[in-house]
This record gives sequence, C-alpha cells and structure tokens, in this order.
Amino acid sequence: MKKGRMKIHKEGRWILLGVFVILLVINLMVYFEFSQLIWFVNILLSLVTFMFFTYFFRNPSRPGDIDDPSLIIAPADGTVVVVEPTVEHEYFKDKRIQISIFMSVFNVHANWYPIAGTVKYTKHHNGRYLAAYLPKSSTENERTTVVIESPMKTQVLVRQIAGLLARRIVTYAVPSKACHLNEHLGFIKFGSRVDIFLPLDAEVYVTHGEKTVGNETIIARLNE
Repeated sequence: MKKGRMKIHKEGRWILLGVFVILLVINLMVYFEFSQLIWFVNILLSLVTFMFFTYFFRNPSRPGDIDDPSLIIAPADGTVVVVEPTVEHEYFKDKRIQISIFMSVFNVHANWYPIAGTVKYTKHHNGRYLAAYLPKSSTENERTTVVIESPMKTQVLVRQIAGLLARRIVTYAVPSKACHLNEHLGFIKFGSRVDIFLPLDAEVYVTHGEKTVGNETIIARLNE
C-alpha cells in the first residue's frame, strides 16, 4: 500500500498552537530570570515536549483499496487485548464477538470506520477514566458507541473508550449518514481503546496480543 505524507490531525492544531505559546512564554520567563544553563535545559525540555505533542497528533495518510464489503478493518492502531464472545448490553443486548484494541500514547489516535455502510446509532456516555486495557473500562469509562449497518444489513458496533489519560472523545459519525472505508470515525485524545462487536458467526483473523494498523489490518470477515 502506498504511503502518503504525514500530516497533523485537525483535532491537534489548536492544541499544538496553545502548547507552543505556553512554552514560548515559559522560555522567555526563564531567559530573563535564570542562568543561561537553566534556559538552555528548559529549551531542550520544551523541544521534547512539543515534539511529543506533534507526534501524538500525527495523521498518517493510509489510502486503502479493499473492496470486499464483508471484511472488517481495524479501526485503530494498537494491540488486541480482547477476542472473546460476550454480551453487549447497550444496543444488541445479546451475545457478540468482542474485539478490543488498546492504544497507548505512542499510537496514532485517529479512528477509522471498520466497514462501509450507514450509521444507524450513536450515543455518548459520561463515565470514569480507568486504564483502558481493563475489561470494565468498556462499560464504566467515558465512551461513545457507534453502530454501522453494512450494505448486506449486518450491524457492527464500534465503541470509542477514554483511558486513564484521555479526556476527550471526538466522534464524527451521524445517524442515517453513509460512512466509508478510508474515512475517519473520530479521534481519542491521550491513551484509549476501541471495542468492536461482531455477529457470533464472524470469522476472526486476529489474536490476543497482536498489533493492528488502523485502516489496514483485516481483523475479521462477516458471513453475509
């Protein structure tokens, strides 16, 4: 797959500007109040801080060419921490296959639609900020649920979950709107997790501990 140039995600532009202004003010204060050595050390720390924020809000271009509507694509970069049948209580209220991907602060935090179709349901829930790799974070943390119906009328649930450091979930999905592969579903700021709930007869291609690449890794196939 051909890679495009790296960009800064729109969710990070104002934050990066704010970080730059704050660091600039701090460095000016240090310059006038402390020795040159302390100022030099502060500049280095400021550069590292700004580079981290820039790296966190990177937005890699990943144009995919998958045209099989039965394939489920990873909605996020990260590590698979759950692959198991479980009861989904919010929307389906029955047993589904759950696949959970944990994103550390070093992963890309943009989220992609895992399948093309129509958005049928979205809902944001306020909640706690437990470590996102914990099982109970799926039902207790701040989260947003999105349900997508494929062209073959199979529904897939995607849940964005805030983590220990995450304090904002951004979701672009709107009910009744069409959604497509290669399109961002949303963004989660600073450490988080994405859960996917599939029909029990779905064929799963990933295992616990496996790394995923958002909009690239094929994680399952729907038996439609």
